[in-house]
Amino acid sequence: MKSIVLALGILVYTAATFAADARFEIPATDEGLPGEGPIRRYDWFKNLWASKRAGWAKRVDQDKGAVVFLGDSITQGWGEDFSGWFPGMKIANRGISGDTTRGVLIRLKEDVLSLDPKAVVLLIGTNDLEEKAEPETIAGNLKLILAELSKANASMPIVLCQVMPSSESKKRPADKIKKVNQLYAAAVKGNAQITLVETWPLFADAKGDAKPEEFPDLLHPNKAGYDKWAKGLRPILALYDFQETQPYEFAPEPGYVSLFNGRDLSGWGFRETSAGERENARKWKERDPNAPAYPFVEATLNFDGKTKSNDGRYVAKNGKLIVTTPAEFRRIQKISTTKDFAKDFILRLEFRATPNADSGVFIRGRQLQCRDYPLAGPYKTLKNYRQGEWNELEVVVKGETAVALCNGEVIESAMKVPATGPIEFEGDQGQMEYRRIRIYEAP
Repeated sequence: MKSIVLALGILVYTAATFAADARFEIPATDEGLPGEGPIRRYDWFKNLWASKRAGWAKRVDQDKGAVVFLGDSITQGWGEDFSGWFPGMKIANRGISGDTTRGVLIRLKEDVLSLDPKAVVLLIGTNDLEEKAEPETIAGNLKLILAELSKANASMPIVLCQVMPSSESKKRPADKIKKVNQLYAAAVKGNAQITLVETWPLFADAKGDAKPEEFPDLLHPNKAGYDKWAKGLRPILALYDFQETQPYEFAPEPGYVSLFNGRDLSGWGFRETSAGERENARKWKERDPNAPAYPFVEATLNFDGKTKSNDGRYVAKNGKLIVTTPAEFRRIQKISTTKDFAKDFILRLEFRATPNADSGVFIRGRQLQCRDYPLAGPYKTLKNYRQGEWNELEVVVKGETAVALCNGEVIESAMKVPATGPIEFEGDQGQMEYRRIRIYEAP
């Protein structure tokens, strides 16, 4: 009798275990599943999908409140412990090699939403292309993924990475990837919850394909590729207080005066948009219906004591003056010093750009391009530029002529500037950060 009871107990336990594990298996058919397009059902993928997900189910409590990296093999490639790239940040890897947008959509609730994540970093879509899905189908699934994430937590930051370059030889041609990324951008335009990171131009060669020195198999990044990706993400994660959370202390050299105290926007503000700027914006819009947003300032605004501009575009945080990524992708604005500078001076600062970011430092009203130079130009051949890291900018103004250097390399040898005016930081696209902003004025 005891043996029968024991056998029944084993059967019940086995059935219960099977039922629990079945939640993490790929459904046998597409019937009733959300989304459209490919769901992979190769034996290797089914086994990996189920084993990964069953293992994660045992870590739900441990991974609660993490920043979740979600995607396919490129995300899985970070490894289970990749805190070395993002020190001090609680992270959880939810990448499965071979997964598609529809696969991610199906597993979203158990693998991601159950963790109540602080943020989600998403990269997905390349495997859909190998399975011959059209870009419109891929983008449709992405919209569903983003809608579910937003429904679960409308204030949770979502960092969407563009599909990275690959190769025609991998059944991932450049034109298809470009189209997917265009549709991704259209899907999230105007959504302030989502930050789009331009990881395609970050890695693409002149033909739009992956570079072997960063993607040896033309699909997966090596350590150099992950290093570059991490640098592209770190400023955005820092904006949301997941990285670089300690105050940054800085004392200027003798004779120099800080223009930014590192804590708030005292000494900075928005100046009323001039008649000339209004006319230029009007003409730009006439020439190009897709010209970026160009909001006018109707009256001078002073941000003394405030950590953000009135619209949130400019943020003071831990020693950095941050020009955030606009929801429209491009929006032309300038924050200005409340003081004008008529004497000869030397301006020194450091800047850091996210991939393809476009900003500008205005010297008395004349723009000096300050961008992610290798991608956004115009100084694409600088030898000393450090992509994704802090770079030094120095501008020496004598009379009405300025000389500008980036990390010691001359980028402008005789730039004409007006006789007087403020220092200004323009916002256009991407996220740009400035720190150690100081000036030496001639007696």
